[in-house]
Formats: sequence, C-alpha cells, structure tokens
Amino acid sequence: MDTRCSSSADSRATAGYGTRSSTPLQARVELYEEAKNCISDVRRTFCLFVTFDLLFVTLLWIIELNVNGGLPKQLNQEVLHYNYHGSFFDIFLLAVFRFAVLILAYAVCRLRHWWAVATTTAVSCAFLIVKVILSKLLSQGAFGYLLPIVSFVLAWMETWLLDFKVLPQEAQDQNRCRSLSAAAERACLLGPGPLSDGQFYSPPESVADDDDDDDDNDDNMDDKRGLFFSPPYAATFVRPDHVSESACDVAAP
Repeated sequence: MDTRCSSSADSRATAGYGTRSSTPLQARVELYEEAKNCISDVRRTFCLFVTFDLLFVTLLWIIELNVNGGLPKQLNQEVLHYNYHGSFFDIFLLAVFRFAVLILAYAVCRLRHWWAVATTTAVSCAFLIVKVILSKLLSQGAFGYLLPIVSFVLAWMETWLLDFKVLPQEAQDQNRCRSLSAAAERACLLGPGPLSDGQFYSPPESVADDDDDDDDNDDNMDDKRGLFFSPPYAATFVRPDHVSESACDVAAP
C-alpha cells in the first residue's frame, strides 16, 4: 500500500512539473515562433499596397487609351509602334517592374532589408524625371501630368511604408520574441518551485475498504458506549423522580 501511494505521489509530482513547464510565457514564445513562419500583418499591407500601385497605374493607362481614340487603336500606336516621346506604355511597364521586384523580394523571399525598394524607387524616379524632361507628355492633356506624378508618388509611398512601418515593426516583434525565449530558458534553468498542498489528493478508496471502515467505526462506538455507561460513570446519573424529591426537600423549611 505504501509503495502504491509513493508511486502515485511521484507520478503526481512529475505531472505537476510538466504542467508548470507549459507556462503562459512558453505559450507566447511558441506563438511567436509560429508567427515567424507566416507573413506579418504590416508586410501583408505593404504587398497589398504594391498590388494597388500596379492596378491603379493600369487603370489610368486604360482610361487614357480610351480617351485618346479608343482602346484597340491606341494599343496599336503605343505598344506596337512605341514612341518614347509620346507613349505611356513605358510608365505601365515601370509599374509592372516595381510590382515584380517588390513582391518577389518581400512576399516570396521575405527580405528584411530596404535595398529592393530603394532600387525600384531610384529607377522609377530617374526614369520619370528623364521622361518628363525629354518627352512631350505635357502636351497630351491631363494624363500627361497625372500618370508621371501618380507613379512618382506611389513609388515613394512604398519606400516610406517599408522603411518606417514594416521593418521597424518586425524588428520589435523579433526582439520581443528573443526576450521571451531568454526568460523562458531562465525559468527552465531555475527549476520548479515547491509543490502546493492543492496538487496532492487522496486516491479513491475501494468499496471493501469502506465496509471495513464502517465496521471499525461501529465497534468504536460500542466501546465508547460501554465505557461511558460503566459503573464509575453510571453512578453520576440520577433518575428524574429522585431529582424532583431532592428539590422538594431543599425547598421545605
């Protein structure tokens, strides 16, 4: 019986240690480790903005084609008979270039450096400045102003979003994960604390043991009654009629 109790106590102690080892601190560390395998929220927002850049420039270019003589005719003129001084097709290709490089770098490869967005922004700015100076886009109406300006602004907004939002936020998350991992390692090295009384409990007793205990309790009660009504104690009890007669004798003058 003692061997079984000691083995059950040891098993409970081991179970308690395992329960304490899975602390909320370690749970947070595991959560951060799982999040490292997924793309972060700020990086996903950046990728969505890059996609918006491509779609918005494409939409403006299609509107420009329809306004200036129809889509088939203008596609033939600006794509098949490309002219650097009067075509907007290169601005559309510049948006495709930004989209391909940034999605490949920050969504597929998940880079944590600014060199890719710096390259796309530098190439976009240089190309747009040269095109505005050398081409005749400003003489083609509102789209001659709108497409270069929109492409220039979107390129710089991508740089700002990555450099001031994505990379700092991910660096903070990485530092927080490292600090939590170090704290969890220190907690494991310190070992478990003292076990509380609430972690121990009595095993359920069998029915046969309950019957034996009931028999022992009945025997003890019989022994106590026999001892209580034995002659030394029985003399102390007086019948009620004797009590009343004694009270009357005391009350009489």
